[in-house]
Amino acid sequence: MISSVKSIRPFIGAKNIDISRAFYKDFGFEEVELASNLFYFRSSQFGFYLQDAYVKDWVDNTMLFLEVENLEHHLKGLKALSLDKKYVGVRVSEIHDKEWGKEYFVHDPSGILWHIGEFE
Repeated sequence: MISSVKSIRPFIGAKNIDISRAFYKDFGFEEVELASNLFYFRSSQFGFYLQDAYVKDWVDNTMLFLEVENLEHHLKGLKALSLDKKYVGVRVSEIHDKEWGKEYFVHDPSGILWHIGEFE
């Protein structure tokens, strides 16, 4: 039985920890350094751990879903940051309509795929 859950915090890897740290700070997350090889990135009460660890198959298959209140506004703000021009490998898609809502995608500098969406 799961009771009184306060958060869920996935661990993700980084091909280059310094580049990934800079990317996530530019993305809008607040960084908390926990150790020389482990960082917590948060926005409000939600967050994830970024670790200085890279296993290609693991990172290439990592996906995270970030739910936002206004997807169009979020995408416009993210595009204004030009992260895809600042960081090699970063890609930002357009919005896709789904049967459950809509989403767009961001690939981070290591290849981690973010689904950013809004439910209907």
